[in-house]
Amino acid sequence: MSGARFVFGEGQAGTIETVALDALMVRLFDHIDESNVGWLLALGERLRASFGSALIDLVPSYTTVMVHYDIAALAPEEARRRIANACDGLKPASAGNGQEHRVPVWYDLSVGPDLSRLASISGLAVEEVIQRHCAKAYRVFALGFTPGFAFMGLVEPALAAPRLTTPRQRIATGSVGIGERQTAIYPSASPGGWNILGRTPVVLFDAGESLFKPGDSVRFEAISRERFVALGGDTTPLGE
Repeated sequence: MSGARFVFGEGQAGTIETVALDALMVRLFDHIDESNVGWLLALGERLRASFGSALIDLVPSYTTVMVHYDIAALAPEEARRRIANACDGLKPASAGNGQEHRVPVWYDLSVGPDLSRLASISGLAVEEVIQRHCAKAYRVFALGFTPGFAFMGLVEPALAAPRLTTPRQRIATGSVGIGERQTAIYPSASPGGWNILGRTPVVLFDAGESLFKPGDSVRFEAISRERFVALGGDTTPLGE
């Protein structure tokens, strides 16, 4: 969707697009990249300050921030003006501002039935798939799909895999998966088409709060079945 254009940073072009009567989409980038996060976080802070009590919600994504505002308190023209002003002179926030999380995962074919599939696609041994998945910290880009579901990336190209042609009807709570170059954890049981590698006992959504926030970093740590059980993990196999 096309929209009004503006300039931010060092001559970078963005757009403001209408998505609803009371919502505007601020698009800073066209491609997913980990370096986008600092810009989107900085823009979010400026928008909160600019809109004040007229702001209903901000929804950051990989390349955009959606601004949901009170149309009774703010005319659309004024909302656009405030967005443009917030983008003027924008500089990225430090990538180190987010919280760092270490997430224990039991990688096993009984709870991670797609481990073999990823090994086949990548040409790697199952153990190397696990090692590589744990080898880097992943940036939280956005929350969505279900409460507490964090879209993280980017996994290295060798681990990238398309989502399942036919999604499973039920993915167990805590399941860790890969979809294309993204990785994520299912915070609750739900249908899903990601490639499942293992399971974590960590609670991701509780009392209306998500453990992860955009800008956080997450590093996975492989643990034994015994450690997984000791931490309260459910070892019920994930069926096909």
